[in-house]
Amino acid sequence: MNKTKVYSLFTALDITLFKSGKHYNLYEKFGAHLVTHDAEEGVYFAVWAPSAKTVSVIGDFNLWDDAQHVLNVRWDASGIWEGFIPEAKKGMRYKYKIVSNNAGVVTEKIDPYALYFEKSPNTAAIIWDISDYQWKDKQWLGYRKDKNALDKPYSVYEIHLDSWRKNEDGKSLTYNTFAKQLVDYVKEMNFTHVEFMPIMEYPYNPSWGYQLVGYFAPTSRFGNPQEFMQLIDAFHQNDIGVILDWVPSHFPSDAHGLGFFDGTHLYEHPDTKKGYHPDWKSLIFNYERNEVRSFLISNALFWLEYYHIDGLRVDAVASMIYLDYSREHGEWDPNEFGGNENLAAVSFLKEFNEAVYSRYDDVQTIAEESTAFPAVTKPVSAGGLGFGMKWMMGWMHDTLHYFARDPIYRQHHQNEITFSLAYAFTENFMLPLSHDEVVYGKHSILGRLPGDEWQRFANLRLLYTYMFTHPGTKLLFMGNEFGQYEEWNFQKSLDWNLLEYLPHIGIKNHVKALNAFYKSNPALYEKGFSVDGFEWINHDDAQNSVISYIRKGHDPENDIIVVCNFTPNTYKKYKIGVLKKGSLIEVFNSDAEGFGGSNTLNTKPIKTTKLSWNNLPFSAEIMVPPLAATLFKYE
Repeated sequence: MNKTKVYSLFTALDITLFKSGKHYNLYEKFGAHLVTHDAEEGVYFAVWAPSAKTVSVIGDFNLWDDAQHVLNVRWDASGIWEGFIPEAKKGMRYKYKIVSNNAGVVTEKIDPYALYFEKSPNTAAIIWDISDYQWKDKQWLGYRKDKNALDKPYSVYEIHLDSWRKNEDGKSLTYNTFAKQLVDYVKEMNFTHVEFMPIMEYPYNPSWGYQLVGYFAPTSRFGNPQEFMQLIDAFHQNDIGVILDWVPSHFPSDAHGLGFFDGTHLYEHPDTKKGYHPDWKSLIFNYERNEVRSFLISNALFWLEYYHIDGLRVDAVASMIYLDYSREHGEWDPNEFGGNENLAAVSFLKEFNEAVYSRYDDVQTIAEESTAFPAVTKPVSAGGLGFGMKWMMGWMHDTLHYFARDPIYRQHHQNEITFSLAYAFTENFMLPLSHDEVVYGKHSILGRLPGDEWQRFANLRLLYTYMFTHPGTKLLFMGNEFGQYEEWNFQKSLDWNLLEYLPHIGIKNHVKALNAFYKSNPALYEKGFSVDGFEWINHDDAQNSVISYIRKGHDPENDIIVVCNFTPNTYKKYKIGVLKKGSLIEVFNSDAEGFGGSNTLNTKPIKTTKLSWNNLPFSAEIMVPPLAATLFKYE
């Protein structure tokens, strides 16, 4: 006997918006909602399955019997199945059993809008409610527009929760534990933001979370949704923003997931040239389908609304916008204009960014986009994709190639360390040293650097100081901040025991101080995306492998002069050009003893002389330490 009662949360306007791809609050309608109907408490279920013959809700409340609760299909050709089940209660598990009109295909699927799942490897959704959490971050939300602004310091600590730290028994920490240990650590290290690699529910640990199933649910590996909210709340109460890795580019083909949902290609594109990702053996969303676009944009806004998220880093944008991405000739078809752009994906990303920024002008969207696709961070109104920032992959590749070279050969590759400034202001760039750079045989950042132990650590400090004084925002993957020796292994904790040794303590102290210096010096961020914020002093001293430049903010009194020496030589009287008369004082030196350096410092003010140098009207002679960056301000 069917015990499902007729009930709906959808209005005619909801259906119109959904079918036109303009409904951005679908999470308020679809899914499992605790409601009271005819004075009876229960759960309203709604799911999109237009090719279904029948849809049943199976779960703990009916002993997983598909005959007891068959949903009602709406009369308006929306493909929505819905109904009220009084026997269902919060905390009970459930799935949808779908009998398709497609040759009788039968699937058992998760709820695409489920808020909570049982722990992997189990796959059922759990009826849940997240409206009862009492947030304590009102103060943060009141001023986060300032904290997230493009002319403010933005230094991100990228984290894979499962491998940041483990308990003594090797088990994962919980959201509650992270709310203490991780928040305290990030605050100590002076980062302004954290970025979580995907925390939405995922079935396969080796995917690192990039193969999502439950787009609306934080993974239950570490606790329940309210406990994840508490973690975000704790960051906010400590003035730290939270960015989520968001994956609208592809999803896994697991039998319980979104793939072949109602016996047809519902969420994925039916043409494998557009709907299958050869690199990741996964399915690609159908950006041409209005209802799918609404699903994805609603999902992005859901995290901003219900979880107070401060930014979304969008994964694999290049794979979305190019039809020929990782495809050989004959494996893709040109668009209607003969080009290789996926026009539907491009328009989707524009719509996504417009939707985000129209509702939340105090957050940021960040594109992981590895090509020269134009105007990624330009407003949609100006023909761009509308992102707030873009990862600067060219800078990352060139810089790591350069630093991997023996210093004796760096003089022949000066362009690798200077070329990024030729295009640094074409986009709002974020400089990433991310998880992708410390896996698959690439070695850790420290592990790829040349020289003896002292030189390797000196190179690392130099790399980070160069990075933090280069225009753009910053991102460091966990472990980079204390000189992890081994490649990242997602199955085990970072090697925290390294902090028993002075060189690693020095690197940690250096990053901590570097973050603090970055945050307290406006010249390093006020014009971080403007050509007005940077001026070369000398970029072509290849013989000495030295570069020098000026970082500028709104007030010339805050200018910072940066000199980077990429060799182990000490230059005791190195002449640089400067803009004005006065005295220079050294304000930061990566060779300081507290960082593990040789303590070759400029301890006294250095007077400038009216001798033109480097095409600048004045000059100064400074001490340049080995494999180090030294920074100066006017006294």
